[in-house]
Amino acid sequence: MKTTLEQAGIFPTLSVGEVARRSGVPVSTLHFYETKGLISSSRTQGNQRRYARDVLRRVAFIRVAQRVGIALSDIETALATLPTSAAPGREDWERLSTAWRADLDERMAQLKKLRDTLDDCIGCGCLSIDRCRLRNPLDKLATQGPGPQRLWVGRQGN
Repeated sequence: MKTTLEQAGIFPTLSVGEVARRSGVPVSTLHFYETKGLISSSRTQGNQRRYARDVLRRVAFIRVAQRVGIALSDIETALATLPTSAAPGREDWERLSTAWRADLDERMAQLKKLRDTLDDCIGCGCLSIDRCRLRNPLDKLATQGPGPQRLWVGRQGN
């Protein structure tokens, strides 16, 4: 006997194609997420994947987190703290976003500084003039550590 939802064409599980269509994520990406443990599925007797409907929220969360620059390993760690038997609630999402806020604030400051520096570069058109923030004559910055030393926010002399 079909439930009221099933009679309306709304089934408790979705095929991988349905999840891909609804989420806008390619099937190959869904399979990748599953191998990483970010999402899970069950199998039918015919060995076809079936996803609980709440997978759409998880996939949306993964995509948004990736879009703002959060590493997939950090997303994996965060999702491991969420319930697997039910859709995550508002409190779950708030806890995760609060944990990432400081990191996101730092990234935003880095991106703003990079944007402002690039504006200067576009204006001068050259990386060889003395006022250029990216210029590093005689590799003097090598002693300060790896990476773009002058572009890091919060470093001395920046």
